[in-house]
Amino acid sequence: MEPVKERITRARLAELAASGFGDLIKAVVDCNRRIMVVSGELHSDEEQWLLDDGSRHAELWGINLYPADSSQDWIEFDSMINVRPALGNPSRSVEDPTTQALIRAIVTELVPE
Repeated sequence: MEPVKERITRARLAELAASGFGDLIKAVVDCNRRIMVVSGELHSDEEQWLLDDGSRHAELWGINLYPADSSQDWIEFDSMINVRPALGNPSRSVEDPTTQALIRAIVTELVPE
């Protein structure tokens, strides 16, 4: 796993993806702290890393990144950790468009190219 508190390149993400799932890299974004952890085997591993680092559960969202994809679809809002009916998110997807936009903004800050 690799915490991303400063910028990271798509090339580095592609390297991490190649050593794991191929074209995909898992990530968990902390929407409050504007950081993420990438390259865990499971989103839950990355989530736990962030919780141990002081993040709050309600601020964490699991995504998948496809570094070689240059379209907006390079961010996929799909993870089991996103299933939170009590917080209004009953599915694996991040359903709230405002939360999706915030995640996109954070990922764009951390992966500017």
